[in-house]
Amino acid sequence: MSTPAARPVPSTTPNTPVTVLGLGSMGSALAAAFLAAGHPTTVWNRTAAKAAALAARGAVHAPSAEAAVAASPLVITCFSTYDATRSALAPAAAALRDRTLVTLNSGSSQGALETAEWAAANGARFLGGVVKNVPQAVGLPDTQLLFAGDRAVYDAHEPVLKVLGGDTVHLGTEPDLAVFYESAVGATLLPALVGFFHGAALVTARGLPASSMVPMSIKWVQMIASILPALAEEIDAGDYSRPFASVNVFHDGMASETRAAELAGLDTTWQEPLHDLVRRAVAEGRAEQSIAALTEVLRGK
Repeated sequence: MSTPAARPVPSTTPNTPVTVLGLGSMGSALAAAFLAAGHPTTVWNRTAAKAAALAARGAVHAPSAEAAVAASPLVITCFSTYDATRSALAPAAAALRDRTLVTLNSGSSQGALETAEWAAANGARFLGGVVKNVPQAVGLPDTQLLFAGDRAVYDAHEPVLKVLGGDTVHLGTEPDLAVFYESAVGATLLPALVGFFHGAALVTARGLPASSMVPMSIKWVQMIASILPALAEEIDAGDYSRPFASVNVFHDGMASETRAAELAGLDTTWQEPLHDLVRRAVAEGRAEQSIAALTEVLRGK
């Protein structure tokens, strides 16, 4: 893919103007962080009313996407999808030339690649990014943002991008890597949350507050975090012969977990696909292997 990134990238400074397009909860938080850091900030949204609060804090509310893009060398978009991003920017395509476009939205690798191509065709530099946290965390030192694209472009804008979160990571030059890793890492979120909600339903069914389990749940999540490096090593090596916990340990505990939930009147259908995965691992002769061997079951190996 040919890109304009080989051209010198202007260095950014604490006073570099920034434009933010897309003012949902996350986009508004991004713009607010730039304003708080002292960057001249231009904003635009299809629903103009969403810009009012930011304008009251000192942002310039552009009358059009084209005017918003023209106002700044660094253009941040925060729409729901890449299709929505390209649609919103279409009237401003000519204004993108020699600017850096940073997309901060979810989507597919294909969407990121198509948007990078579209940006290059319109003379813009491109970074694909994601915010790995909630809007309320934007601007905090430990908030993580992932970026991918030309390293020189990232390096030139890193000081400004760090306004949005202190833990910024450049993953590589392939422009889809940020959303790719968002999908890979984000796969943990819903199962973990549903597991917590299941536990909360179990506890409250006994008349106890869900808050009573939070300290123990935090410890449990911290324990899981502590063994992830070792599990990843097992997966990378393809060696599941020295487990922290075997597939059989999980298999043997499934019946009692289901029974406890049923006695509390809970819906356990969400657990069935997980239990089926464990049963398939046992059927493949993996009962004594590490639970990380479920990776091989998922890959169909």
